[in-house]
Amino acid sequence: MTQTRLHFTTGKIEAERIFAALETAFEDQGLPIAVLEVDEDADIHEVSLYADGDVDAAEARLKDILAGLALSRPVEREALPDIDWVARSLEGLKPVRAGRFFVHGAHDSRKRRSGELAIEIEAGLAFGTGHHGTTAGCLEMLENVVRREHPRNALDLGTGSAVLAIAVAKLAHIPVLATDIDPVAVKVAAANARLNHVKALIEAVTAPGFHHPIFARRAPFDLIVANILARPLMRLAPQMARHIALGGSIVLSGILDRQRDAVISAYVGQNFRHVKTLHREGWVTIHLKH
Repeated sequence: MTQTRLHFTTGKIEAERIFAALETAFEDQGLPIAVLEVDEDADIHEVSLYADGDVDAAEARLKDILAGLALSRPVEREALPDIDWVARSLEGLKPVRAGRFFVHGAHDSRKRRSGELAIEIEAGLAFGTGHHGTTAGCLEMLENVVRREHPRNALDLGTGSAVLAIAVAKLAHIPVLATDIDPVAVKVAAANARLNHVKALIEAVTAPGFHHPIFARRAPFDLIVANILARPLMRLAPQMARHIALGGSIVLSGILDRQRDAVISAYVGQNFRHVKTLHREGWVTIHLKH
C-alpha cells in the first residue's frame, strides 16, 4: 500500500509537544511519527506523520490536534514510493537469537547452532521479524512459560508474520490459532507456517477481536500471546479472561516501559496475577496467570 508523509516545520519545543500529542492520538493505529532537526541555528524541526489508507482522515485529525495545541502550521503531503520497506530493511539485518530461538532469513540458515530452534522469516508485508524488542521479548518469555507449564492449546492474537505462533508450535508441538485483523498478514502467517514445517499445527484466520466464531470453537486456551499495543490490550482484558483457561498464562507485549503498570492493573482487575516482566529496548513483555 502506498504511504503518504504528512509533514510541517516548527521549533524544537513545539515539535516535542506535538510529537507527544501525536504519539497518544495515533497509538492505536500504529502510524509512524518522526521529528527531524533541519536547522539547529534557526531552530527548525520537521514533524512527519506517515499515513496509509484514509490519508484525508489522518490529515484532518492531525490538524485538529494542532488546533487543540493552539498551533497553526501548513501541512504538506508527500507520496512515498511504493516500495516494500520491510524487504528493503531486512536485506542487511543479522539473525536474532532470543532464548533457544534463532530467527533468520534463508541466507543465514547455516548459522544455526546446535540445540537452537530455527525460525525462518523472510521479508514480507506483516510485522514481526524478531528484530524488534517486543518480538524478541515474547520469544524469550514464551520459552520459559512453555517449558514450565506445558500448554496444550494456544492462541497468537495479532499474529503478524506468525513468528510467535511458529515458536510455540515448534517448542510445544501443540495446535496454535493465529489470528490477525489484516488478511495480508494472515496470508503471510500461513506461508511462514508452511516454510517452517508447522502448517499442520497452525491455523491462520482473519478475525477482528474475539467476535469471530473460531474463538468459541477453540477456547479455552492454556496460553495466549498478544504482541499488539498497550491500549488495545487493556481494552481486551475482559475478553482475554473469558477465553483463557483457569490457571492459563498470557504473554503481552507492544507495551512501552511507562505503560506497564496500567496494563498490569487492567488485567489484575480481571483476576490475573503478574508473574514476570522482561525489559528490552524501552519495551516490556509481561507474563500473567489467570
